[in-house]
Amino acid sequence: MSLVITGNPGVGKHTIAKKLAQELKYKILDINKIAIESKLFEKRDNVLDVDVNKLKKIIKNKITKKTIVVGHLAPYVLAKNQVKKAIIIRKNPYNLLSVYKKRKYSPKKISENLGSEILGIITYDSIKKFGRTKTHQIDSSSESVSKIIKSIKSILKNKFIDEKIDWLTLVNDKNDLQKFFSY
Repeated sequence: MSLVITGNPGVGKHTIAKKLAQELKYKILDINKIAIESKLFEKRDNVLDVDVNKLKKIIKNKITKKTIVVGHLAPYVLAKNQVKKAIIIRKNPYNLLSVYKKRKYSPKKISENLGSEILGIITYDSIKKFGRTKTHQIDSSSESVSKIIKSIKSILKNKFIDEKIDWLTLVNDKNDLQKFFSY
């Protein structure tokens, strides 16, 4: 059973996974890297559409007890019995907007990813797939990598109080729903 680090693009998954893997002496299994190396994608509108069914089969044979699986596709390519804990890294959509602009994402890709973060799609899908007790959220908006690593280690020891992350209320209270959902 593996540890999963997932969340929308730009939230810090890979940075956190690399540091955590060093500290725990785990290996990293990068879902996106495997999909690209295995040529399991089609490029459409500057977005890579991944064949998750083929990816599931490849990943299944690569998971060990000391593996950190990292990538936003985790809830779609892993089975419940492959996951010890699933950590969803979340980030304030106002912070993410600047990340996506720096990455030069298209307006459509920005809108889709921000909408997913605001609505908590990956969190919902992870809970549905892996179960509530295995799934935990961490807000990376203003936390250091070392603080996030400390929180993940607490989760692994079952000594973590789950964060309640609600970007939809934040965006609604700022009267910005149209800003994020206009595409």
